[in-house]
Amino acid sequence: MMEIIRDDLRNIAIIAHVDHGKTTLVDSMLKQSGIFRKNQIIAERIMDSHDIERERGITILAKNTAIYYGNVKINIVDTPGHADFGGEVERVLKMVDGVLLLVDAFEGPMPQTKFVLKKALELNLPTIVCINKIDRPEARPEEVLDEVLDLFIELGGDEKYLESPFVFTSSKEGTATLDLNVKKDNLEDLFQTIIKYIPAPNVNIDEPLQLLISTIDYNDYVGRIGIGKIERGKIKTNQEAIIVNENKKDEIKRVKITNIYEFEGLNRKEVKESKAGSIIAVTGVEGIHIGDTICDVDAPEPLPFVKISEPTIAMTFSVNDSPFAGKEGKYMTSRQLRNRLFKEMQTDVSLKVEETSSTDAFKVSGRGELHLSVLIENMRREGYEFQVSKPEVLYKYENGKRLEPMEMVTVDVAESYIGIVIEKLGMRKGELISMSESNGGYHRLIFSVPARGLIGYRGEFMTDTKGNGILNSVFDGYGAYKGDIVTRKEGSLIAYETGEATAYGLYSAQDRGELFITPGTKVYKGMVIGSNPKGMDIEINVCKKKHQTNIRAAGSDEALRLAPPRQLSLEEALEFIEDDELIEVTPTSFRIRKKILDSNKRHKSKK
Repeated sequence: MMEIIRDDLRNIAIIAHVDHGKTTLVDSMLKQSGIFRKNQIIAERIMDSHDIERERGITILAKNTAIYYGNVKINIVDTPGHADFGGEVERVLKMVDGVLLLVDAFEGPMPQTKFVLKKALELNLPTIVCINKIDRPEARPEEVLDEVLDLFIELGGDEKYLESPFVFTSSKEGTATLDLNVKKDNLEDLFQTIIKYIPAPNVNIDEPLQLLISTIDYNDYVGRIGIGKIERGKIKTNQEAIIVNENKKDEIKRVKITNIYEFEGLNRKEVKESKAGSIIAVTGVEGIHIGDTICDVDAPEPLPFVKISEPTIAMTFSVNDSPFAGKEGKYMTSRQLRNRLFKEMQTDVSLKVEETSSTDAFKVSGRGELHLSVLIENMRREGYEFQVSKPEVLYKYENGKRLEPMEMVTVDVAESYIGIVIEKLGMRKGELISMSESNGGYHRLIFSVPARGLIGYRGEFMTDTKGNGILNSVFDGYGAYKGDIVTRKEGSLIAYETGEATAYGLYSAQDRGELFITPGTKVYKGMVIGSNPKGMDIEINVCKKKHQTNIRAAGSDEALRLAPPRQLSLEEALEFIEDDELIEVTPTSFRIRKKILDSNKRHKSKK
């Protein structure tokens, strides 16, 4: 069997920490490779096609694109930097022959960089290091270069990694240079380095087909779309093929390949056939899953696949049964909720959805708080209305011992905030592992913290450090149970009756604590409308009106002064609620409520 080297092709993945300019660099590469017409109007961060990705400035889904440099096609996969989406990263690396490691010229290597780079080294992938944002006023590229080399040594990389090429780039300006003293005005040096250092796929085209599916896309017209790299052989449209999986070798499905697409720029271009080494998308493969191999009918040989990281956090999603149910959303039945959750599972491998004893509730498990809050936010925008419970971590039991998921947390803060961070994480059973002075007067603290201790801490951290701290966490295996953590100290202020909140009612309620609502907000009995610092639940009538009298006293008609309410984001609400509370999620609002709305029944259940 003859192996050939496809010199017209390179497959690379871009890996980096959140916010180091990965998606922006891909934009510049696309613009300079002549994929777009001269006068075409292009959005910023083209690759982040998803609304939430654009708003939060993070990449959640791995995406594929391709550019041409001369007559070489470079397939680029943009990977997420958040550890919550680590399941995406591992799979993507299976499709490529090398990685582009992007590091911020000021921040240097960060925990997520380390997490993703470790995966790349395990697969022995050649690496090009891009030191990005060299145009930042406080950039320190030479020091960061040394930090990256230290990282290679720390992760046990081969000697060849210490000789990896370094390219200095500014993704915003679209420039790259191999020598900091020579200023360039394009990405030519980066393109040439990719062609030179990333190996061309070495493949067998005459052997039977093997295509490993690494990502699944879904489209209402064609159903499931499998995306992956052809490991050997060729694939043609209308070809008969079979689907097999390394873990379930006995299950074999016959399929017919309807369409084949290759990537070009941001589009998918339909082709009649494609050969080994190419990254493609195929349709007509119903029932395909991530990790399946599409094989030749006569040679069912599945390829091994990355083990997907297990979920660490679970919540219950249930049908909305509040008095306001059905007023704001389009989809609210248990059947619609069930279909939507199971559909999400088809494209998101790290998510797990299970039925519960009630037909109206489903247990949804994911990689972290961010992972689940992005799903809630997506469903809300699509018009779903439902309720979610407080997130809880998933424990494991070994030899009669309870183990819990741990996170490695890296915090960068100014010296004046070190005390409060250590104190707060200590209360959440965090253990300080190391502390060092990093650049620019910042200190880097590394903690080992139980995953449950981090639920809702991010918001508090931002307040404590006045928005100047940086906090990152990476899943760090399971450890022995660390004991109980005291979470919220506040009690809830609960609406006593259904109606519309009045300024008069809220004015007398605000002496009891902090309010979450404004005058005119519709409330129902059992809804949580504020927090009480004394730690007790108090029922308050916020709908009462002022009695009219015919005696006019001077000053009685002055406006009632209300303190501005605390607007909770979804993450803050998830952190705030207790076990006997739920969040009602609709396309237009979040409401916190007691599970049992009636106060008498609530007191009985507590006893």
